[in-house]
Amino acid sequence: MVRAAIVGAAGYTGAELMRLVLGHPGMELALVTSSADAGRRVADLYPALASCELAFVEPSVEALASSADVAFLAVPHTAAMALAPGLLEAGLTVIDLSADFRMADAAVFERWYGVAHEAPHLLDDAAYGLPELWRDRIAGARLVACPGCYPTATLLAAAPAVRAGLVAASHVVVDAKSGVSGAGRTPSAATHFVSANESVAAYKAAAHRHTPEIEQGLERCGLAGATVTFVPHLVPMSRGLLSTVYLRCEDGISLEEVQQVYEAAYAGEPFVTVHASGRMPATREVSGSNRAHVGIALDERAGMLIATCAIDNLGKGAASQAVQCANIVLGLPETAGLDVPAPVV
Repeated sequence: MVRAAIVGAAGYTGAELMRLVLGHPGMELALVTSSADAGRRVADLYPALASCELAFVEPSVEALASSADVAFLAVPHTAAMALAPGLLEAGLTVIDLSADFRMADAAVFERWYGVAHEAPHLLDDAAYGLPELWRDRIAGARLVACPGCYPTATLLAAAPAVRAGLVAASHVVVDAKSGVSGAGRTPSAATHFVSANESVAAYKAAAHRHTPEIEQGLERCGLAGATVTFVPHLVPMSRGLLSTVYLRCEDGISLEEVQQVYEAAYAGEPFVTVHASGRMPATREVSGSNRAHVGIALDERAGMLIATCAIDNLGKGAASQAVQCANIVLGLPETAGLDVPAPVV
């Protein structure tokens, strides 16, 4: 049984990780940390996790190293780069859900996040944790940088077309929408109920920090010089994310050809469903799961391929994808703890 620790377990992503690890057949939840909630029982903060007998403790490399084999870091950026080197030196596998190790170039991280990178020597060793696209790199890695929720859905939507050479222009437009839980547990003026309810709002248009991560992923898929115009939106739902990607396509491509490309690309993938031609996905289909549902349309008049992916921002966009990556790294069945149907209602 693999001993798992969750750092930052009191947040929404951390809570989802606790739920998944508690039900995992090959993992034991050994330690949960939270500076703000240290000393408080998990079941008191989250009654839905009443079966958990642990209490939150202060995070420290020593406590984690003595209690766990794998550490999930569900922390804000900069916190992971402070912890990861010590955890790796202590022999732990690190699954990082923050942004700290996603970018291959430290200068790009520093430009978009406004802080110096404290562990650039680890960037070459960090595997980008999107299994459906880079599973081979994840296997055997000791440090996995799990993608952001927006890049996960966007890259899953775009990758088959890019890899198949169907995309004719390097500029890509992404329109994405996420539930309020994506903003984290601490409320703000924008995420307060009276602000978010019955309202849809664009935010950080052309300035969101996931932009360079999406560009990096598209380039790794083969789109040279990729540039992205990315506009995220906050929508009044608790969880869920929908990314619609607009790609200029080569002349003469038919919808049937594109459909075949997508179905072949994800054939055998346990967590990705490509909808039949003409049917687009909805967040309700994937809520509470590790699933990604993809749909495509072709605007022949404008020469644009429209690819949409629905995921759960706390699931495939964060916690369950982290567990999927941990399964791969640790040699467990990739679907372990995740192969359950999404709730129907």
